[in-house]
Amino acid sequence: MDTHQDTHTAAVIDPVGRVLGTEQFPATPAGYAALLAWMCIFGQPIRVGVEGTGAYGAGLTRLLQAERIAVIEIDRPYRKARRFQGKSDPIDAIAAAKAALAGDRTGTPKQRDGRIEALRTLRIARRSAVDQRADTQRQIKTLIVTAPDTLRLRGLTSTKLIATCAALTPDRDHAAGPLTATQIALRSLALRHQQLTAEIADLDELLHTLVTAINPG
Repeated sequence: MDTHQDTHTAAVIDPVGRVLGTEQFPATPAGYAALLAWMCIFGQPIRVGVEGTGAYGAGLTRLLQAERIAVIEIDRPYRKARRFQGKSDPIDAIAAAKAALAGDRTGTPKQRDGRIEALRTLRIARRSAVDQRADTQRQIKTLIVTAPDTLRLRGLTSTKLIATCAALTPDRDHAAGPLTATQIALRSLALRHQQLTAEIADLDELLHTLVTAINPG
């Protein structure tokens, strides 16, 4: 299977590597079912090589595993090989099928269900929130460096700095002035920082419960 965001291209080969057919299907649940039905026209699949089992091919991989069909993760073709053979979805699908048959450049797909998958998904959201909070704090400190003298909030801890900026009460009617505009920006960023902190704490609570359930030790 050569997998993409909107379509998957399938190729079926026999045990000696002869191509029996290629076909393209939508990357949707209905498309996955049609792909499986089309594959079975040629006989019972021995194994299926799928590119991107953890990305575009994740949905298809789940369906095949639910049908108890052996799925092998296939690495993308080497660039050198692509230059010699050309680049097209059917060619890549045939290459994936041959790699699965030969056991070349293959691996075992990660399971995308259960608690481990839930943990991975929650950690993505937490990592994003942590990165955004760090960016927000850097932006606040950068603004303070160039702010009017009355806003040079120096010598404060990060916690105190965020609280001080969040407590600012700028007059929005004077937003055209640099001082008021800076106050508005600092307050906006500080409130965002606090919101992200609350979001991270909420995710941490969920993650703690989930990790304890996965590994009580």
